[in-house]
Amino acid sequence: MGTDIHGFVECRATYRTLEVEDVSGWHGAIDLDLLYGGCDYDAFGCLFGVRNYAGFRPLAAERGLPGDVSDEARREYEDWGRDAHNVTWIGWEELSRVDWGERAERVDDRVHRFTRDPSGDWVLTGKGFWDRADRPEGDEWIQGGRLFRRVRMSRRDAVPEGGEWAPVWATMRALADVHGDEHVRLVVWFDS
Repeated sequence: MGTDIHGFVECRATYRTLEVEDVSGWHGAIDLDLLYGGCDYDAFGCLFGVRNYAGFRPLAAERGLPGDVSDEARREYEDWGRDAHNVTWIGWEELSRVDWGERAERVDDRVHRFTRDPSGDWVLTGKGFWDRADRPEGDEWIQGGRLFRRVRMSRRDAVPEGGEWAPVWATMRALADVHGDEHVRLVVWFDS
């Protein structure tokens, strides 16, 4: 059974306020399902520590549901009931400072598989568990016309710029441009 992600981009509106104390509560700006339809365990592990086969130090693992979560996110989360797990959140202020070049803390549990493209270059075509997973980082071998390699991934490998998460980041960035970085966050949970 696979693991899927659900949640909301939330925002606290700051326009039409005179003082910082006047900032309203959190609102569910957009359902994550409208921005992200993927199921990428490398990204889940890198960002939230879920299915973290690549060995990242997660950015925001199991922080729980924020006490001041939006009504929209709370209702959706409660609808998932006991099927929801690994509830967490991360703010745009934190995401905007991520070092995407940071490498995982260890070598990926999976062996990375490459095949040659028409120009003869090796192209990643998959990852999988294999009995040779105890080999050191960088070790590689060819078998059946495929290249197998032990890899330690970077955050950018897990969450490529312009990849499936780009619409989420663009939405959060747009809201932060209007309301401020500290007033935008992503609240998520998973089901398996």
